[in-house]
Amino acid sequence: MPEKELHKRGALVNPVNRFEKISFERDEEIADEDYPSPKTEFYKDTSKSVISYNDSPDIGFETSLNPYRGCEHGCVYCYARPTHEYFGLSPGQDFESVIFVKTQAPVLLRKELSSPKWKPQVLVMSGVTDCFQPFERKFRITRGCLEVLLDFCNPVGIITKNKLVTRDIDIFKSMAQYHGVCVTVSITSLDMRLARAMEPRASTPVNRLKAIEELACAGIPVTVNVAPIVPGLTDHEIPAILKAAAKAGAQGAGYTVVRLPYAVKAIFERWLSEYFPDRKEKVLNRIRALRDGALYDSGWGTRMTGKGLFAESIRDIFNMGYKRAGFPEGRIRLSTTSFRNAEDRQIRLFG
Repeated sequence: MPEKELHKRGALVNPVNRFEKISFERDEEIADEDYPSPKTEFYKDTSKSVISYNDSPDIGFETSLNPYRGCEHGCVYCYARPTHEYFGLSPGQDFESVIFVKTQAPVLLRKELSSPKWKPQVLVMSGVTDCFQPFERKFRITRGCLEVLLDFCNPVGIITKNKLVTRDIDIFKSMAQYHGVCVTVSITSLDMRLARAMEPRASTPVNRLKAIEELACAGIPVTVNVAPIVPGLTDHEIPAILKAAAKAGAQGAGYTVVRLPYAVKAIFERWLSEYFPDRKEKVLNRIRALRDGALYDSGWGTRMTGKGLFAESIRDIFNMGYKRAGFPEGRIRLSTTSFRNAEDRQIRLFG
């Protein structure tokens, strides 16, 4: 693995947008150092709603909220990268450096939760991009949304790779009183150098474990997501990740295998060539073995776990590691029974 992180971004290329007819190509005669890592740019997102709905049978929630489009964490394998192509941008470094901020998300969320059409249910934050990515420290959009959810006592599930999530423990404590929150921390690898190469701007594995510990000590329900598992590269770490997370206080665990839709395949292959040329073909062949010979299969029911012998092996390793890690029995269940329409309550108060 190279000692120097190229560009300090996850993607080492900026693939052509599949919807665009015109593209710009890099001059291959110019050295890497003359192509500096792009600075992050922020743009106001003018969406008129913030709650997204899905009907996928292999996703455990129906509604989600993503305060940001694009993600500065820069995870090289991120399945959400192709969403930037709908803005005429590349799923490569553009996805990591051109971020759209939903500045009105808390206001829109309050409006949608107040609607008679809203059916109280668990709302998941970070279904696509991480709601606690680095610049949330400045924008505080996620915190604003959490304050609205607390006001309505609407349950929320959070998925993140950033220790910044511990900043909002004060809100989570109030939510926990009505079984209204669960935080899931994703850990791909415990190897700091590997994690830094794959997820250059996400929290280190050590800090993610610290986040689990701080949340658990505060009485916040917290789980770990061993995700994504990259066969031939990180699958051997499954038992160690589960053991470390359980020791830190995680109350449960799940996993998914790597997904490489559209241009993410080329981005991931280029990354393997740079960092793991000796293992590149092994990793790609293992992924193909999970996907009927292809690098990606979008079929419902198997896209999260793959199928075949290697998929069964990963499942068995996970199940055995889960059992040995000593996670507590029972599942974390969130409740909607405390939901209240905050707007109606204010009207009655000042009525």
